[in-house]
This record gives sequence, structure tokens and C-alpha cells, in this order.
Amino acid sequence: MTGTTQQARRSDATRTAILAAARERFAADGYERATIRAIAKDAAIDPSMVMRYYGNKEGLFAAAIDLDLRLPDPEEIAVDDIGRTLVRHFLDLWEENEVLTALLRVGATNAAGAERMQDIFKRQTLPLALRVCPDPAEAPVRAALCASQVLGLALTRYVLRFGPAVGLGRDEMVEWLAPTLQRYLTAERP
Repeated sequence: MTGTTQQARRSDATRTAILAAARERFAADGYERATIRAIAKDAAIDPSMVMRYYGNKEGLFAAAIDLDLRLPDPEEIAVDDIGRTLVRHFLDLWEENEVLTALLRVGATNAAGAERMQDIFKRQTLPLALRVCPDPAEAPVRAALCASQVLGLALTRYVLRFGPAVGLGRDEMVEWLAPTLQRYLTAERP
């Protein structure tokens, strides 16, 4: 193995450690309270390395919260089941990692975080809405309404931890929310 190959592997491992520490720190502390120094300490590296790879806290945040929602392909879902499929999908996302929770916490208190959240949801939910809604001109509004439901669920269940929201079983959440998402995406305009 050449020195360059070893260096590249160390560099990749360092970046991975930094991003993992940043995600955890942003989730725990929010954008404002998370510091480069604390993130570097969590990653067991010098703070200058964080700056070298990401430039500043905003650059680090953007890299750490680069999120693919991995939305299901609407072509593979019966139109009548799109709401149920999306609720299940988002529950899986919220429960499998802290990135969305971190992004939600930061987005609620920081303009850069809010822009990042808006970009992710717009870029990734709009194409889905365009494929299933009856009027493509309404797709942005319909995608935003869907985002309001899944983000509201996430805020009350995973961030604020409202007892009744936390206490709902997975199937109950699907039964409550799926009809709303279904209506937002596929019903005629009210």
C-alpha cells in the first residue's frame, strides 16, 4: 500500500469521525451551542482538522446534515397506498438515526438550519408530489403540506417528546396520519 493510499484512508476515517461527532453534537446541542472545539474533542482530533476539511461551522453543518430521504418511488406504490407508505417510511427514517432530529432541532432555531431543511424537503418531496397529485401546479403546496405533517409528528414525538405522541404505537400513527398525507397528495383541491 502506498503512502498516498494510507493517507487517503486516514483522511476518509477522519472525515467520517468528524461527521459522526458533528451529527451527534448538533442533535444534542443544536446549531448555536455546538462548537467546533466540542465536535473535534468528540472525534478525538484537533479542531484545526475540522476547519481544514469543512472551513467553518456552517460548512460542517451542511456536510453533516446532507441527507437523502430515500423516498420510495411512487411508480412502485399503488396511488391509494401512498399516504400509508410515506408515513411508514418517515417513521423508519426518524427512528433509524439522529440526523433528521438534529436537522429539525437546528432548523427550528437557526436560519441556516431552516434553509437546509427546506432544501432537503423541497428537493426530495416535490418530485414525488409531482408524480401523484392531480394538478402538477399544486405540487409545491401539496409537498409542503405533507412536510408539515411529518415534521409536526417528528417535533412532537422525537424532539419535544409529548407523552401522547410518544405513547402512540407505530400502527396507530400510520392510521392517524396516512389519510391526511393521502388527501394532501391525491385528493382534488378543496
